Amino acid sequence: MSLIIQLIGGTFYLLNKIFLSVTERKESVEPENKTWRVWAWIVYLVGLPAWIILFIREHNWIAAALETGGAPSMVLGLTIAIRGQGKVPKWLDIVALIAIILGLGYSYYDFHGIKTLNQWLELGIVTGFLIGTYQLAHERLSGYLWYLFMCSCCCILMYREKYLWLVAQQIVSIGFIFDAYFMRRKRI
Repeated sequence: MSLIIQLIGGTFYLLNKIFLSVTERKESVEPENKTWRVWAWIVYLVGLPAWIILFIREHNWIAAALETGGAPSMVLGLTIAIRGQGKVPKWLDIVALIAIILGLGYSYYDFHGIKTLNQWLELGIVTGFLIGTYQLAHERLSGYLWYLFMCSCCCILMYREKYLWLVAQQIVSIGFIFDAYFMRRKRI
């Protein structure tokens, strides 16, 4: 069961990074074509439950809680990809921000602070995930830098927990994030 969860979560999150990279390449030629951006957000949402299950299974409570709290940012990203910037209901933006704040607050309360290396890595993952997802939802270049931070922390955590398939997936993801970042930066 663990391998299936790794394959599902890892594959869909990797597809998200691949599709973001393709998005940046396609939008430099066809700025109005948002197809790949829409698919990037869809596969991200599909992969989310597997990551949450994996984090819960390993007692990575901070990561599990905050990945769940990141779902509104993913929905926000999908909505913006479909409707366009400025055409998103304001309440969705507010829900995403509240989820981020509540998720961080609850995690700190639940653990009475941060006490282990894995907790620090989880905090790095979720910080990069939440801020990066929110920034990319608004099509900001800095979101990719947060994703690099997230993937680096996740790679180390997955290595420590012996999920080698996910370590490889994170390393490959980093390459696609770099590509997307440099394509967007070149376009701006």
